[in-house]
This record gives sequence, structure tokens and C-alpha cells, in this order.
Amino acid sequence: MELRVGNRYRLGRKIGSGSFGDIYLGKNITTGEEVAIKLECLKTKHPQLHIECRFYKILQGGIGIPSIKWAGSEGDYNVMVMELLGPSLEDLFNFCSRRFTLKTVLLLADQLICRIEYIHSRCFIHRDIKPDNFLMGLGKRGNLVYIIDFGLAKKFANANNDHIPYRENKNLTGTARYASIHTHVGIEQSRRDDLESLGYVLMYFNRGSLPWQGLRAATKRQKYEIISEKKMSTSVDELCKGYPVEFATYLNYCRTLRFEEKPDYTYLRQLFRNLFLRQRFTYDYVFDWNMLKFGGAGVRKPGSTPQLGVLPPVSTEEVESKNKTVATSSRKMTEIVVPQQMSAQPLPATTTASGPYLPPLRKIVRPPVE
Repeated sequence: MELRVGNRYRLGRKIGSGSFGDIYLGKNITTGEEVAIKLECLKTKHPQLHIECRFYKILQGGIGIPSIKWAGSEGDYNVMVMELLGPSLEDLFNFCSRRFTLKTVLLLADQLICRIEYIHSRCFIHRDIKPDNFLMGLGKRGNLVYIIDFGLAKKFANANNDHIPYRENKNLTGTARYASIHTHVGIEQSRRDDLESLGYVLMYFNRGSLPWQGLRAATKRQKYEIISEKKMSTSVDELCKGYPVEFATYLNYCRTLRFEEKPDYTYLRQLFRNLFLRQRFTYDYVFDWNMLKFGGAGVRKPGSTPQLGVLPPVSTEEVESKNKTVATSSRKMTEIVVPQQMSAQPLPATTTASGPYLPPLRKIVRPPVE
């Protein structure tokens, strides 16, 4: 029997799970377009899908935010139909034998900081930054990183820009492996915590694992405690030993931010951009998995055209400009801005990272800690 959603979409096989609900492959009956369909049982004790859908609608139009096609109820389920995306960074990390090259880590860092900055610009924090929640796009957007799963997201400021109050004795929200120190000790999360979590994600990609992985305990609570103890006893210098100093600088900066303080996202991006240029890498947006031909057999020969194609690079300036434009638009819950197609062209093989794809190199000035 064929299952339909919203009288427009055909429900296919299960392809994953989110914080709340399962995700299925779907297809638009009229156009043939493939989509992702997230289902949540109406009888669930604490329904969350409608809240997550609201977050997506508020964020619509930002670079790397999946578009929502339809949302509502169907039979015994709450339903959200959204843009179909590619593999997660965790999937790709496993495909690349659980180690990314420095070039890939830096290419990702630039986009991931942009995604988090955009969410923060709309007065939300994600609270579950991890590799599973970043997915690559498909087709022409195959080099673009998307951020997903807003089941744990929270508003950190109101329309008057009043920040939520500082609180303690909070339960851990998110994934313990990547949780910030402040989150472990029960302090209310704010912007600094999303960025600290990203720092652990980047070191996970560099190292292949984190020192507090694989710890065993009788209960989940006890496991959280021993992860917290190991994380706090591992200095930033020890965690980042053997890797460029920029990673330690990033984490130290995040840990020194005050609860209500707005992070200097430009400073953090520039840390990694300057490192990228010093390493003489090229902004060709060829990631490690492109070299290994993710999803097929064979390895690309040096000097040949990348299998999967050299996908159109997304200009960082375009990302920032787009995000600023969307961030200043109306914050009404019902607003849905349809993302425009980007016209960025592939960089020629001989093109360096200079020009319109990267801001001019400048000296980094560490923001003072007041």
C-alpha cells in the first residue's frame, strides 16, 4: 500500500533518526523531487517536531539551512517535509578512515563557524553541535555544509536583545562528548558553548578521537561525570598537542568568553583562514572524500579531474552577506524566505585562494578580555 503525506509526497524507506522522530526518504508525486520526511508520533509524551519546524521556518533563507517543503499532521503523525541532503560529517569521517587532513578540517571550520554565527544572529543557540548534525548538500550544493536537528535549540535573547539570565544546576543538554565545560558543571548554555563544542568537533576530526571517548560507567549519569572529569583534567595544550596552535587559541578564546558575551566570529574565522594560506592550500573545495570518491569505487589519480566533480565553491563573503541580509529581516514566526540559487563558479585548477573568494590577509588582533 502506498503511503502519502500531505497528498503530495510518497513515503519511502527509513534513512535515519533525529533527536525526536524518524526520517524517511520521500518523493514529490508531481515533480519527482526527492525529499526527506520526518515523522513524530502524535501520542509521544513530549512532542517536539512542531517546535523544531518553527526553528527551521525562522531560519529559512540562511546559507546551509535546509528548506522546509511542507509541515502538518497526517494520520497518527506530526510530519515535516524538507530538502534532501547528503551524508553527515560523521558518515564522511568514517568513510575517510576516521581522520581528516588539515586542509579539509580548515575548509569545514570556516563554514561551520558561519553556520553557528547565523543561528546566533537570529537569537538562537543550537545546543547539540556534533558531526552528525552537519550534512553535505547534494548536486550543485555538494560542497556546502548544512546544519540540522534543532530539537534542542533554544532562544537566548528576546526581541529587545535581552539575554536569558545566568543559571546553575542545569541538566546536561546535548551530547556529552562535545559538551562544553560550563555545560558539564550545570551552567545555562549560551553562544560560547556552541563554539566550544565546535572546537572539540574540529579536534575530533584532527585526532581521530577525543581523550574522553570510550569511558565506561554503570549509568548514564556516572558516564557524564567521568567524561566531565577527564575533559576538565585535559588541558587545551594537551588536547591540541602536535597540531597548529590556532586550534588551542580557538578553544582558549571560547573558554574565556563571558556568559552573555557576543563572540568575535570574524576573529575565529580569520585564525583558520590565515593558517590555511600559510599552509599554501587552495580554496578549490575538494574535500578528502572527493579524493576517495565517496559513494563509489576507485580513488582519484593525482592531477586528474575529481570524481563527483569539482563542485561550485561557495564564497565565504557570499555566505556572510547572505546571512547578514537574512538576519536583519523580520523575525515573525510565520516568515519563510525561499533561498535563492547561488551562481558561484568553480575555481580554475590554477587559481589561488586570493581574489573574491577570501578576504585580504590581515593581522589578527585578539579581542581584549574584560
